[in-house]
Amino acid sequence: MPLTRKIVLVGPAHPLRGGLATFNERLIREYRNHGQDAFIYTFSLQYPSLLFPGKTQLSSEPAPENIPIFIKVNSINPFNWIKVGLDLRRRKPDMVIVKYWMPFMAPCFGTICRIIKSNKHTRIITIIDNLIPHEKRIGDRLLSAYWIGSVDGCIAMSRSVLDDLETFDSRKPKLYCPHPLYDNFGASITREEALTQLHLDQTFRYILFFGFIRDYKGLDLLLEAFADVRFRGMKLKLLVAGEFYCDPKPYLEIINRHHLQDQVIMSNDFIPDSKVLNYFCAADLVVQPYKSATQSGVTQIAYHFNKPMIITDVGGLAEFVPNEKVGYVVNPDSTAIAAAIIRFFAEGKEAEFSANAAIEKKKYSWGNMVDAIDKLFK
Repeated sequence: MPLTRKIVLVGPAHPLRGGLATFNERLIREYRNHGQDAFIYTFSLQYPSLLFPGKTQLSSEPAPENIPIFIKVNSINPFNWIKVGLDLRRRKPDMVIVKYWMPFMAPCFGTICRIIKSNKHTRIITIIDNLIPHEKRIGDRLLSAYWIGSVDGCIAMSRSVLDDLETFDSRKPKLYCPHPLYDNFGASITREEALTQLHLDQTFRYILFFGFIRDYKGLDLLLEAFADVRFRGMKLKLLVAGEFYCDPKPYLEIINRHHLQDQVIMSNDFIPDSKVLNYFCAADLVVQPYKSATQSGVTQIAYHFNKPMIITDVGGLAEFVPNEKVGYVVNPDSTAIAAAIIRFFAEGKEAEFSANAAIEKKKYSWGNMVDAIDKLFK
């Protein structure tokens, strides 16, 4: 990328928390590492408190160094959208990047970007998590269509999303580029050190379910799988690390019904970035039992730490985890999940799958994402 460009990313960033903010900050850091004039316009209000299922939207971590972040955007205030749009139209960035993950954001993002584009200079590139949400609502397609109509080009992070894009606009320039590696959580530590940090018994093996808990992520399937009687004689525990973004009652009922209290460790606070490595380095296996999906940032954290995975064959997940090489791809049901876990430990696959993960992850670089965006821009 020989030319210096002015690049603005509009979307979540510090002081907001979560995977979206982490992604956006890491992408802008990559651009700045390439000498680009890149910065972020983040939200002053991302979600109204009534619509936010978690405990807080704010990070307890310090702001990332050397990334200019301006708190500007209110997701529900049309007057703010006009103000931000006019501000960025005047600044005339060469490119605006927006990561799109849910139709709720379409009116805000779409209005801002339409105003920016009226300067006849700025190009709008969107990186799309989902066009059709996992938890569907009336009007989703209309809102996503409004968003796609405001952009110049699209990056899909899974082939299933690329297929979805064709149903919205078959002529819009679009490329597939997989979700890059989350390499910002620090270097691996030893399993013993991680278990010590988490105050966990070192004589057990640990399966990790990580991330916000929502119904489509299938934690209920994993809990039902863990009730399999074959696990009773194994020194094995399930570590559930993530905040509930849905009603916890059904999950706790499964634990109580199958008497899993001694086998399941519920760590249900938000996991700050500085603590993520403890959970992954403590785990022998990462399981993503999703009922629907396009792609998952959890996969890319697991790759960073060279962790074997079991994932369900839904959406685009199987694109990223080669079956019987880095892990197992199974049907989204508790019986299949249980069988895969038992096979993994019975056949001693951890060393083999971890070594393969260290090779496989090389294709998921942030440089590849920047190159894809640059190709689309040109």
